[in-house]
Amino acid sequence: PPQDCWLLIRSLKTLPLRMERHSASALQVAKWLQHHSEVEIVYYPGLPEHCGHTLSKQQAEGFGGMLSFRVTSPRLAEQVLERLQLISFAESLGGVETLITLPAVQTHSDIPTADLKRLGICNSLLRLSVGLEEPEDIIADLHQALA
Repeated sequence: PPQDCWLLIRSLKTLPLRMERHSASALQVAKWLQHHSEVEIVYYPGLPEHCGHTLSKQQAEGFGGMLSFRVTSPRLAEQVLERLQLISFAESLGGVETLITLPAVQTHSDIPTADLKRLGICNSLLRLSVGLEEPEDIIADLHQALA
């Protein structure tokens, strides 16, 4: 429909600015998560120690707004999801709000257990789509949820 086309064209005008913000904020959040005692590992290609960092740097201008991190236990992952106030527990791509998911029970629930294990997808792995909110606000929400 014409309205959808108009909305798409309008959105494309600000896409580069939004992607810069997503990437910059995701990097700030990823660095913060790396130093949290309840976080075992952070998966984000913007971090120099990520296995795909060099390739991503060669192929793209930024590292995007998606990251994953594994907390110390499945119970802590549940706690995080229950306590978040700013960040929404939802699946979506392309939004401007920060969202979090638990891939093992949402987006990857139909994958056989052996494959999940091989891929490192477990009940303590959370996926974060960093939005356009102030990164300090996102970090503050994660901080209180992990406490």
